[in-house]
Amino acid sequence: MKRRLTTPPVLALTVLLSLSLACSFLTGSPATPAPQQQQQQQQQPPDQPTAVPQQDQPTAVPPTEAPPPTQANAQFFTEEFDNGADNWKPFVTHGNMSQLDFSVKNGSLVFDMKEKQLWSYAIYQPQTYTDVKIEVQAENFGNNENNVTLVCRYSDRGWYEVSIANSGLYWIYFGRWDDSGTSASYAKIADGGSNNIKQGQAVNTYGLSCKGNTITVYINDKEIKRVDDNQRNLGAGQIGIGLSSFRYLPVEVHFDWVRISEP
Repeated sequence: MKRRLTTPPVLALTVLLSLSLACSFLTGSPATPAPQQQQQQQQQPPDQPTAVPQQDQPTAVPPTEAPPPTQANAQFFTEEFDNGADNWKPFVTHGNMSQLDFSVKNGSLVFDMKEKQLWSYAIYQPQTYTDVKIEVQAENFGNNENNVTLVCRYSDRGWYEVSIANSGLYWIYFGRWDDSGTSASYAKIADGGSNNIKQGQAVNTYGLSCKGNTITVYINDKEIKRVDDNQRNLGAGQIGIGLSSFRYLPVEVHFDWVRISEP
């Protein structure tokens, strides 16, 4: 009697798995991934969307600064005659106006006298002042006999002025037009002399201050005379400068600048 051979269970299982894999390969079906690999694929973060590039923003245009006040609107300033002398009105109280050469040359206001006994002025038109100080730098190009004049509170009621001679003397006057406006009279308030004045063809700085009833004269930055006038009580008026000729010519003075400030 022959003995039946039986296939061992382990061997049978191995043969079965081998046949199953062979069938899968032949039919093209993908193998099922291991559970651990599926979990790793699901945990990968999705790709982030590409950021949209920002557009260039327009450059902000800074606000235009307000232009500085024009000299005609400024109360206190230094006039250097860079834009001419249109704001200054010339006239004479004695002599022929046609004999005055009033012009701007090389940045200076020029008074050039063509006649003896010519008393001339130039009044600054745009502003009036009550308390004010006016200073000038004046250069003499003519002979020694001339007077530089500074004016404050010029109005139809009159004005104050100091007349400073190149020789070293000075006079403080109250001036006034007559009712017809064609003739001027002068009342002396004070006078004197100063060694501070540089005589001849030289450069001097002169100043006149009107504050309240007090009139003060300066020569080359030094206070020379202070006097009170309690008679006229002049109110607000314009400021001015001037030049006078007397017995000899030529008389020519250049005003390099005029400074108007608080006293």
